[in-house]
Amino acid sequence: MKPASSPINKTLSVRDLLLTALILIIATLTAFWFFLTVPENSANIALVYITALVLTARFTEGYLYGIAASVVSVIGINYLFTYPYFQVNFTLTGYPVTFVFTLIISLVVSTMTTRIKAQADALVEREKLLMEAEKEKMRANLLRSVSHDLRTPLTGIIGSSSAYLEHHAALTEEERLRLVAHIREDSNWLLNMVENLLSVTRIQEGSMEIATSLESVEEVVSEALIRFHKRFPDAAVNVQVPEELLMIPMDAILIEQVIINLLENAMIHSGSRIPPELIVTSTHDEAAFCVRDYGIGIPPDKLSTIFDGSSYNPESSSDGHRGMGIGLSICKTIIAAHTGTITAANHPNGCEFIFVLPKQRTTRSIHSPYV
Repeated sequence: MKPASSPINKTLSVRDLLLTALILIIATLTAFWFFLTVPENSANIALVYITALVLTARFTEGYLYGIAASVVSVIGINYLFTYPYFQVNFTLTGYPVTFVFTLIISLVVSTMTTRIKAQADALVEREKLLMEAEKEKMRANLLRSVSHDLRTPLTGIIGSSSAYLEHHAALTEEERLRLVAHIREDSNWLLNMVENLLSVTRIQEGSMEIATSLESVEEVVSEALIRFHKRFPDAAVNVQVPEELLMIPMDAILIEQVIINLLENAMIHSGSRIPPELIVTSTHDEAAFCVRDYGIGIPPDKLSTIFDGSSYNPESSSDGHRGMGIGLSICKTIIAAHTGTITAANHPNGCEFIFVLPKQRTTRSIHSPYV
């Protein structure tokens, strides 16, 4: 990125010239009003022009306009509001000292205001660079996670189908069915990953803006469970939702995908036979969705990076168990798009994932690294 140029070196701008002139004209008219209504308090006139200098420095680019406005202000006060009127006269007793200091104060204020604005612009630019770097890091993590999670089921499908084709005659019926079942399982996993990736495309390209509408939490949870049981027909889930009708602004399909991902992780990665729990609670401003399992928990060193797309074990083989990275990365993206939060934590008997959605739709300046 091209470095920012110094404020002093900026070329003259017609916009800034006109804006400076407009501010000085308004200041002069205001000073005339003070001069006519409160003639005994001439200090107000200097304050009006100093305010004009601050505004000039704030809304123009570079030092030049503020310095020029300072000189014009001092001369204008002398010419318009100091006896003899409509004459430039710096020979009055005490006047040179007064207006030299007025000029110095004006220049200092103008310079400091411009410098503060330049520093603020530099901080904004730095934030943009840091955000871009973070987005690139998250893209790299996502790509690595996708590559791993795609390779694992594809390797299983190729291996099972090759074994079936090459040793069909020697296999028992039970072995054939087992190989076909493995192929189906891995194919379902790939289908679920594609659904995850397609979910992100519902978020507008380049931003985190989504179209939301008021949805019944009970209906969204019910639909998510129906879709979840298509993949895990024998899985049991203990569900608790508020008895009252709870309406939340959301994209129902995306939130269903988050619930499915979290339940799937609880089923696959917890190593527990105890059914996971899906608990929805409500406060005045937000609704919380908790997916809790009673398994092995999350390694403490993974908690801080569990949502960044790199939570799988990079040392595992290509035919090892599929990781959870991509699903949780997309969960974080979806919840952030809803201006909510998602966290992971261990409890004494396992782990839990909690995402919180506001009851009132708000906006947030976040850019998605996945689109």
